[in-house]
Amino acid sequence: MRGRKPEITALDGALSHVPAPPKWLPPHGKAEWRRVMPRLVGDRKIAAHELGTVEAYCLAVATMRQAEEAVRTHGMTFESDSGPKRRPETTILKENLEAARRLAAELGLTPASRTKNKGGVTGNDEDDALGDI
Repeated sequence: MRGRKPEITALDGALSHVPAPPKWLPPHGKAEWRRVMPRLVGDRKIAAHELGTVEAYCLAVATMRQAEEAVRTHGMTFESDSGPKRRPETTILKENLEAARRLAAELGLTPASRTKNKGGVTGNDEDDALGDI
């Protein structure tokens, strides 16, 4: 994206208190909810209609942890009739790690995503030289 990045400001209609985690979330998901929601609510960066994204993030974290525990317990491979195979949990771990990373960035929970949209102009932007900002 070229030009000036939008500055992230407090969201109109942002939640004013941290809701309880959904009952259906696994324990690691509830723990992640309790870890990230106070920051999102405190910064006024989350509204009620966006809670599904937080739920998806917390579920991805919980699933990732469950898969990691299975890999730690059973190893990364197993013996099949045709030789060693990668455990299915390694794929589940990889997929949910990536999903959690993407959702964390979308929610502004990573250092890069917090600094990416701070506003201002970089010196390398071609539009700056053309006056198109």
